[in-house]
Amino acid sequence: MDFIQGQSRYQRVLFPDSMEDYITEDNPVRVIDAFVDMLDLKELGLKSTPEVTGRPPYNPRDMLKLYVYGYFNKVRSSRRLEMESKRNLELIWLLSKLSPDHKTIAVFRSKNPKALKKVFRDFVKLCQRLDLYGCELVAIDGSKFSAVNSLDNNYNQKKLEGRIKMIDEKIERYLDELGKNDEMEKEVISHSKEEIEAMISGLKARKDSYESMGMELAETNRTQISTVDADARRMKQAGGSSDMSYNVQTAVDSKHCLVAEFDVTNLCNDVELLSSMAKSAKETLEADGLSVAADEGYFSATEIAECMASGITAHISSKHDSITMCVPVNEAVESGEESATNEAKEFSNTGKNVYIKERNIALCPMGEKMYPASYRKSKGAGIYKNRAACKGCPRNGVCTEYEKEMQVKMRPEEFTKEYNDKDLKIRQIVYKADKEITKLRKSIAEHPFGTIKRSMDHAYCLLKGKAKVRGEFALAFLAYNLKRVINILGTEKLLQEMRA
Repeated sequence: MDFIQGQSRYQRVLFPDSMEDYITEDNPVRVIDAFVDMLDLKELGLKSTPEVTGRPPYNPRDMLKLYVYGYFNKVRSSRRLEMESKRNLELIWLLSKLSPDHKTIAVFRSKNPKALKKVFRDFVKLCQRLDLYGCELVAIDGSKFSAVNSLDNNYNQKKLEGRIKMIDEKIERYLDELGKNDEMEKEVISHSKEEIEAMISGLKARKDSYESMGMELAETNRTQISTVDADARRMKQAGGSSDMSYNVQTAVDSKHCLVAEFDVTNLCNDVELLSSMAKSAKETLEADGLSVAADEGYFSATEIAECMASGITAHISSKHDSITMCVPVNEAVESGEESATNEAKEFSNTGKNVYIKERNIALCPMGEKMYPASYRKSKGAGIYKNRAACKGCPRNGVCTEYEKEMQVKMRPEEFTKEYNDKDLKIRQIVYKADKEITKLRKSIAEHPFGTIKRSMDHAYCLLKGKAKVRGEFALAFLAYNLKRVINILGTEKLLQEMRA
């Protein structure tokens, strides 16, 4: 039986005469090459500083091509990228036979996180010129990605107290053993005096470390501290377990499921992230008006009011059909009737409070202004009161957490004693999300996370620190958008548009 035969390894001409012949015209690596070549590296801040001695540095354009290709083909490790640059024909063509060592590759990524975010945004701008963003509806969602920090190297106050207690018990046992060794002259002892003293010294040093971490938690009002990656936090996962993670947020355009904006945070939940992500997406897409959809984890009356103030329509899933709340007239909506008296106001038990950071006051669903009860005692969650208003309110005890006061969650750095509410006008609105839009959210927002976690092997972080991890995800979402655009337009058409 005849088979297809290859060429002899010993013949003189085996490979093509030119590297250009290795790569077909529709190969995606040509898109990566053309995109990076069109970037203004000075404007992005991507540059290599040569050393005083030694050979010249690698061109940052070549280093960027290497990383974009790597994330495009699920190769993120600097050591694997070094290996691929020596044997992968596409990379040999892309880098013109350059092969940086893994340390040089790793340093480039860790030292350019801000510039990598700008590269991502440059590709978003290119896609906007190609009319690939609808700029009408954006779905916001978050997902947890494992950090470079184990659970053993993460501590909270309770865990530190338990470790200190355990160390005290061990020290007491060793001291008892040391006393018994003095009495036992001829019998065999388990540990010598010098060994016990060394173990006690080590335990005391560890105890001092735990105590210093406990003092740091108390001084900074933090709930946990990580010793390997200081920015990583212990977060609950979907299955009910917990892991050291970062909370990665995305704003995905509904037209082609392209990522318009992203951010990396270490907040354990999404409740305070809606307005910041929505405003960033609006600014990036340069949209006059924008609608955003998110799940129930993002529901916050304050965040919804902030979106309204920025001209953004928020559609947040909720167990209630409608929710009553009051918002500032001059900052939020221009529609609706201004509330005048408590008797004239309509109210539902699903009322929500709105906190106004600039004035350090809160608005209850009945339209009354609430003032901080204490500046000193409130740490992390301030209690706001207006006894005179609550006393005459027909809904006293119904809309507030306590009988005559309301509680608003706020961060300590937001406290200020100076505010002026004389000119503040408020209106009561009934917030109701469009259920048809909230149903679309999942099919839009889940697509990028599923792709980069499964298809691109990016379910975990390689770098430490929030800033560096942000640069890492800039490459991931850039590669995701590249794949999407190539699938939508095709390599040939995309290259034509880039060269034009």
